[in-house]
Amino acid sequence: MSKFGELIDLNVPVLLDFYAEWNEQSTAMHPVLRDVAAALGSRGKVIKIDVDKNKELSQALRVKGLPTLMIYKKGEMVWRQSGEQDATTLMGILKEYV
Repeated sequence: MSKFGELIDLNVPVLLDFYAEWNEQSTAMHPVLRDVAAALGSRGKVIKIDVDKNKELSQALRVKGLPTLMIYKKGEMVWRQSGEQDATTLMGILKEYV
């Protein structure tokens, strides 16, 4: 969990994708997140977190539906939503925090 604090305590927005390989919606988000990461470049980070390998963190953040997307900036959650999103929508939201 201490590493999580280091991941999110950045001056750029950090988009977290809580996913599971067995979840169809989660796997459908993989190419979208690749596009978002490429468009963001050094102005932000995209981090994928497998809920099966990070149960403690997923429970602590009350991740129920998959995929669950969160944006952190300077260690603080600024946005959260469950379900699929398209790259254009995510980029629009991230631009508020860049």
